[in-house]
Amino acid sequence: MSNLLVINSSLRSQGANSTALTENFLQQWRLQHPRDQIVQRDMATDPIPHLDEAMVGAFFTPADQRTDAQQALVKRSDDLVRELQEADVLVLGVPMYNFGIPSTLKAWIDHVARAGLTFTYTEQGPKGLLEGKTAYILAARGGRYQGTPMDTQSAYLRDVLGFIGITDVHFVYAEGLNMGEESFSEGVSGADSQINALLA
Repeated sequence: MSNLLVINSSLRSQGANSTALTENFLQQWRLQHPRDQIVQRDMATDPIPHLDEAMVGAFFTPADQRTDAQQALVKRSDDLVRELQEADVLVLGVPMYNFGIPSTLKAWIDHVARAGLTFTYTEQGPKGLLEGKTAYILAARGGRYQGTPMDTQSAYLRDVLGFIGITDVHFVYAEGLNMGEESFSEGVSGADSQINALLA
């Protein structure tokens, strides 16, 4: 039995293509792994706050010296880190906003990429501490960007996940979703085929 952590990062609480992609993935996953535990986070209904000076200051203050206010700030990040540490599989539903990831997903990354918890510094450079996990990136795009220089999402997510030790990363792309009905249908069916092939 595995633990799945699912992050839907769309800003839309209803009708998001990336969320529909995630739901389809989970439907297929449950058919094969009915006993797995699934934890879901929705950035539209429960957004992660962006880092600010107070949060960063709390992170770098020794735990036994933090004020109550700093403890409260760090607790949210600690809880997010714990969720990720306990997960065997990470699933990210990712729309493309202005050629990048949603800022709330970046905020989540900033909360979980923490020295001493998810990575550490060594004489050879940084080393990820979350080895042995698998990640699935479910990317929904209005245009077609896969394999082009305009797809900054894929390289960034692969790099940042590798930085914290998650190197088994798989991508599913639903593209051309805003380019007419036929393109939408092709994008969705293509993503379905990719999911089926990954989970076969």
